[in-house]
Amino acid sequence: MTSILTNNAAMVALQTLKSINSNLSSIQNEISTGKKVATAKDNSAMFAISKVMEADVKGFQAISDSLALGESTVAVASNAAETITNLLLEIKGNVVAAQEENVDRAKIQADIDVLRDQIGSVASAAQFNGLNLLSNRDTTEGSGTVDILGSLDRAANGTVTASSITVNKNDLGIEASDYSTGSAAAAGSATTISGTTDAGTAVVLTGNATTAPDATLVVDTVEAGTAIQLNISASTANLGGTDFDDATREISYVARDGDTQADVANALASAFNQRVSDAVEAGDIGAGTGISAAVAVNATTGVATLTFTGSSVAGENFSLQAIETADVTIGGGLEDLATLDVTTDAAADEALIDIENMIQTAIDAAADFGAGRNRIETQADFVSKLTDSFKSGIGSLVDANLEESSARLQALQVQQQLGVQALSIANSAPQTVLSLFRG
Repeated sequence: MTSILTNNAAMVALQTLKSINSNLSSIQNEISTGKKVATAKDNSAMFAISKVMEADVKGFQAISDSLALGESTVAVASNAAETITNLLLEIKGNVVAAQEENVDRAKIQADIDVLRDQIGSVASAAQFNGLNLLSNRDTTEGSGTVDILGSLDRAANGTVTASSITVNKNDLGIEASDYSTGSAAAAGSATTISGTTDAGTAVVLTGNATTAPDATLVVDTVEAGTAIQLNISASTANLGGTDFDDATREISYVARDGDTQADVANALASAFNQRVSDAVEAGDIGAGTGISAAVAVNATTGVATLTFTGSSVAGENFSLQAIETADVTIGGGLEDLATLDVTTDAAADEALIDIENMIQTAIDAAADFGAGRNRIETQADFVSKLTDSFKSGIGSLVDANLEESSARLQALQVQQQLGVQALSIANSAPQTVLSLFRG
């Protein structure tokens, strides 16, 4: 049936042409924007996923900047630590030279002083953007470490957490500790220490032929700026000399932020055992003495216990007392360098031991910074590759296939032309009705 009021063929042709024009518009948008999902209405699911991934890419780009800053900071500290190590090696050469009696020790001491001042300058100048990893004298909790943003971790539920690379500060300054700023408490007012050597009265470890008595010092907690000092009193009537209990050589350690109970205990034990070794070498204690300090650490609580064992040699008697001092002004990690002296035979001997310990401190710091620098570089390389992978993944979700889009554009343009022709034919159909009314 032909009707001049309702043209079904024209309506079909018009709908077809509208569909073709809509598809043609979409293809033109793909070609102009380069994206098949440019807005949420194009594909809401893909749009949402791509935007989350784009947010992660922005985050990783910021992380790359953070890692670059952190790497530069650690690189400065690493180079400075290596420089200080080399300067300490030069000082060791002078200390070794001072072991010979037929040398001008005053000139050697002057050379050591110059190198010491240079070390102080290097340690002070080793900062990047105001952060110096070679200084750890602050008592504020957390000040002994630096956290460098290293990653963003997104869980399956969408929760995002930041991961950091922690770099420890390693103090290589030459500033002296100042005990006058603190307050001593023999009983351990801050409950830092306990055990049989925490009281004001010294524990007497008396040597005899059959028994080696012992005492304990327990490091319960660690608070930056708290010092533990071991006072030794020896019976000069029985021991070979007085150097073992020389008051100027008291054993002490000032905790820094980041130290553990084991760090404090091991430092004290090492210093104590070194003192014993020096005393044996000097003849102040018999070569067969059993005086020593050992450390045991509770793996669960972290509490460290020092056990001081008395001499098993009869007549070698000494007393040991531990004193805690809070709020001490922390000195530099190489503070013994300020008092390094080679002007006398005894001082030169002591200097050789001290310089070896300081060299090891500097080497440990350089190795620690080197390991941290390597980890940061590795993470930076990973983040760069991860960012590229994210960008590639986003592209596969939203980018248009231009070869395919070009081919579709050509096809739709032909369809559009055919659709226009079809609509024109459909619109001309009612004209045929006029022929029925011609005479």
